[in-house]
Amino acid sequence: MAKPIVAIVGRPNVGKSTIFNKLTGQRIAIVEDTPGVTRDRIFCDCEWNGHKFLLVDTGGIEPSIDDGILAHMRQQAQMAIDSADCIVMVTDLRAGVTPQDHEVASMLMRSGKPVVLAVNKCDKIGDPPMELYDFYALGLGELVPVSGVHGHGTGDLLDAVCAHLDFSEEEQEDEDRIPVAVIGRPNVGKSSLINHILGEDRLIVANEAGTTRDAIDTEVENQYGKFIFTDTAGLRKKGKVESGVERFSVLRSLAAVERSRVCVIMIDATVGFTEQDSKVAGYAHEQGKGCIIAVNKWDAVEKDTYTMDRMRKELEESFSFMSYAPIIFISAKTGQRIDKLFETIHYVDVQNGTRIPTGALNEMLARATARVQPPSDKGKRLKIFYITQSSTRPPTFVCFVNQRALFHFSYQRYIENQIRENFGLTGTPVRMLVREHGDGSAR
Repeated sequence: MAKPIVAIVGRPNVGKSTIFNKLTGQRIAIVEDTPGVTRDRIFCDCEWNGHKFLLVDTGGIEPSIDDGILAHMRQQAQMAIDSADCIVMVTDLRAGVTPQDHEVASMLMRSGKPVVLAVNKCDKIGDPPMELYDFYALGLGELVPVSGVHGHGTGDLLDAVCAHLDFSEEEQEDEDRIPVAVIGRPNVGKSSLINHILGEDRLIVANEAGTTRDAIDTEVENQYGKFIFTDTAGLRKKGKVESGVERFSVLRSLAAVERSRVCVIMIDATVGFTEQDSKVAGYAHEQGKGCIIAVNKWDAVEKDTYTMDRMRKELEESFSFMSYAPIIFISAKTGQRIDKLFETIHYVDVQNGTRIPTGALNEMLARATARVQPPSDKGKRLKIFYITQSSTRPPTFVCFVNQRALFHFSYQRYIENQIRENFGLTGTPVRMLVREHGDGSAR
């Protein structure tokens, strides 16, 4: 049985994301004093008194607007309401009861779901202010004064929520899920890919850059394994990143890469390779993550017999610094090769966590040095005494040599290529550390 779901809803700018962050104990949702910052549903596990449930943050509900991003946000909130086991409606004590609050309350009453009314911004300790009782006019009954900023009343709020949830069959937590970050420039189809995988419009998709702002986790389980996909905000050039919300979005995206084990780097097939694509990919490479280059919108490209081969060759040249990354041509719109993408993610994750026995490594080293003699300088020849693997994710190897200065970059690359040729390591970067015999330092 899946964990119970609790949705946090309300009109814009009442502090839903602040309460969400306080209840989860993490700064997941972006918080800024601007309406409409949260757009998609954001999911995070929450635990109270030994019970776990899934908490969902939603964008502000504007009942009277029927077009644009705000309409998408209302649709996302409605989907959260439909799937929730309990709903927390957040209101603002300082603003008082508004007509929008009445409309949201009516929507929730029609849903037939249990609702807990959280009156936010009750920041003072002591007797509740008289204005609090005005919120009984919404007709939702149960009412909890809280302060999302200071945390006052959040325990009472969680007690009220848990009273409505069924924990009789709690789900055992999965530790074997593969965290996957979907990264790329704005508007390459990251959210469309997640929606296709899920078979529902969980993430807002609009033909404008910057639609996704938070890094949003989505659990997926199928015949290829168990995954947690994180849709991230598009990474633009630093000079084009505005202060405030977008800057925090970029930080969330970079943090999502750090949490992941595999990064799917999405390229727009209709645009081709750009300099920004290499910077996005470079960050995942530097973090040592398993990497896959997914060329999206392949259905929109006019093709002949050699189109794919030509583009693959161009991308291999453009991504020469990460030649290990497999390239897959997909369409998030039609689902073309999405199954192949899942297979590749699973394979790349295994490769990123591969550990090679020291004996096998040194047998490979003996063959490699016999085939291509190590370089020499001023009568001194490089000797590689032995090689061992020190860690995984990414696979990291330590070479013990007589003189570090003799181990030129080109010969290091040769040894790395021999490791890949003999042991695979597709889709993962490889780190090479060099130590002089008897030297405790590494580089």
